[in-house]
Amino acid sequence: MIAAGAAAAGTAGLVLLRRRGNLRIARGLAALRLAARGGARYASNAPKLFAAAGEHRQQLRNDLALRTAEDVTATLGTMKGVLMKLGQMASYIDDGLSPAARRTLSRLQDSVPPMSADLAAQVIEEELGQPPDRLFAAWDPEPIAAASIGQVHRAITTNGVAIAVKVQYPGIAETIEADLGNVALLRKMLRIMAPSQDVPALLAELRDRVTEELDYRKEARNQQLFADYYDGHPTIGVPRILGEYSSRRVVTSELADGARFAELAGWSQAERDLVAETIYRFVFRSLYQAHAFNGDPHPGNYLFHGGGRVTFLDFGLVKYFTADELSPLEAMVRYLCVEHKPESFRAAMVDAGFLLRETPLPTDQIVEHMAVFYDTVRERGRRTMTGDYASAVTRRFFDFRSPLAPYARIPRSYVILQRINLGLFALLGELNATADWRLIAEEIWPFVQAPPSTPMGEAEAAWLAARGERQRASRSPGREGLEGLPGRRN
Repeated sequence: MIAAGAAAAGTAGLVLLRRRGNLRIARGLAALRLAARGGARYASNAPKLFAAAGEHRQQLRNDLALRTAEDVTATLGTMKGVLMKLGQMASYIDDGLSPAARRTLSRLQDSVPPMSADLAAQVIEEELGQPPDRLFAAWDPEPIAAASIGQVHRAITTNGVAIAVKVQYPGIAETIEADLGNVALLRKMLRIMAPSQDVPALLAELRDRVTEELDYRKEARNQQLFADYYDGHPTIGVPRILGEYSSRRVVTSELADGARFAELAGWSQAERDLVAETIYRFVFRSLYQAHAFNGDPHPGNYLFHGGGRVTFLDFGLVKYFTADELSPLEAMVRYLCVEHKPESFRAAMVDAGFLLRETPLPTDQIVEHMAVFYDTVRERGRRTMTGDYASAVTRRFFDFRSPLAPYARIPRSYVILQRINLGLFALLGELNATADWRLIAEEIWPFVQAPPSTPMGEAEAAWLAARGERQRASRSPGREGLEGLPGRRN
């Protein structure tokens, strides 16, 4: 009964459970009961599946998957926190879901049950000193998006600026602490997903990154750093922060509007290709040049405007990389894709911590296993990112029967990196995006820095040149990345 209450009662129920000291236990039980309901659902339908054949059997499986997805979405949407984030990941990574089930899970990206207008107003008053109807010229009590940690409201400042105000759910810090405190449950989940990995290190990285999201002052700094870096970019937009309306539990930025990811299905393939190119450039330019990585880039955090222009939202989970952390990653792609030195590629994997030094497997077998992750950039030529390719990448990542699996690792520094890589391939596969990914990558790779290969690349090159001129004019030290900006953290 406690678990059912945690799953159904939302924030108010969570506060009550916290007072009783049972929050961690309740959320763990709710997750286990969710899994048990799914298992019972499939067990009760096993005779029908066994008796059915062909298309009828597949239809039964799809119906079961949809009912399970509805249950997961309803349960995790009210629970929010870390467990809801896992559901968000499943909505754009799990290649085994039917389209209907994936659409259902995708509601976790921005359409979960919100907190009440009174609770949101209470948080605004506690954090900013006044209720929203006095603080702003206009305030919309209905949220435009609701997610795992907070929800977003429209407002207009007293000087007429349209803004987006993200308000943190009351009690969500305790909720996340309860999820992270379920070490046994998380350890079991991680051992199922990654049985050969350093699970304590993965848990430590998960705790550090997710806990950072609770302090919206950090998110505000992260977002402003990206907004400054991409200022004036032809297709990448990041809303600027309004510091006077931001605090530990409230973060306010310029209001951005645009189409959601689900609407792209009705756009032409040429438009979807441009969207994909922008996302690809954003991900890898942020990594290689800005040395920073937005670790929560699910499709609910994008807005689309046509012509390849994309607005990127939500920078609560950002990972910054040092030069030492990036060096082996650059070496791996350089040795495998550019210089074709398999032994050097293997050594770079060992240096990065992805491979045990004593791995008793020949190098060609290691290269064959890893090649799928680099397949789109090993050779020049236009390639279509298909759903089948994205599925192959995911299956290879979770291939625990491979001879390489006992010797492969995910170093703590790269946990977030692997998450976005899988998500990026899944996203581009869903867009069925086509481009010469190798030529685009060569523009961005620091060890190549090739000339522009597309019209978007030419516009980006002009932006980079103008950005460099501005830096020189302001007597900037001219360092690449975000190192010279205030608030830089490793």
